[in-house]
Amino acid sequence: MNKVSNTTPQTNSPSSPNGYTPTALERRMPMMATSARFFIAPFLYFVLLNDSPSMRYIVAALFIVGSITDWLDGFWARKYNAASNMGKFMDPIADKVLVITALILLLYLRRVDPITPSIILARDIFIGGLRSVAAANGVVIDAKPTGKYKTALQMIAIPCMFIDLNIAGVEIARIGQWGLWVSTVLSIVSGVQYTVGYFSGAKKGKGL
Repeated sequence: MNKVSNTTPQTNSPSSPNGYTPTALERRMPMMATSARFFIAPFLYFVLLNDSPSMRYIVAALFIVGSITDWLDGFWARKYNAASNMGKFMDPIADKVLVITALILLLYLRRVDPITPSIILARDIFIGGLRSVAAANGVVIDAKPTGKYKTALQMIAIPCMFIDLNIAGVEIARIGQWGLWVSTVLSIVSGVQYTVGYFSGAKKGKGL
């Protein structure tokens, strides 16, 4: 007579690096942080309803909150071992939506010239297409720190350009404009690095 085991089958849940098994909510937190940037971006357009110094401060604060979620999603993904393909795909898109929305507003407010947003947008579209080609061809491109520096600098420079504030005779908005120019240069550099990385991988027989 066969014995029926009364033990309950165990399911393996992903554990964080310290051995802690995260809850379902904790595993969803990185994606929630990423999604927050998509929800925050439309609210930046409130400045169009009432363009005033106080409204610009609110928009700058909203952008800063969105920037913090960019750090949070990566932190939670590492802490709870909750990285996902969807998260890796949506994270840079959420960054671009937030940044491009803010740059459009700054153009409307005449706080930025059209050159920097054009370069940033063109680079992002090009790299987005190159990423798709790389994924289709199975080419793995090593991430470079230049792209991270570029994003971090944009997250600092953009809210500064919404603020009308002088510190020791220095306009915060002017600092933001210079910071955006530096980030634009880094955008070009990282774009070149990404392109070289793709063709280097392709020459190894992974794409071309």
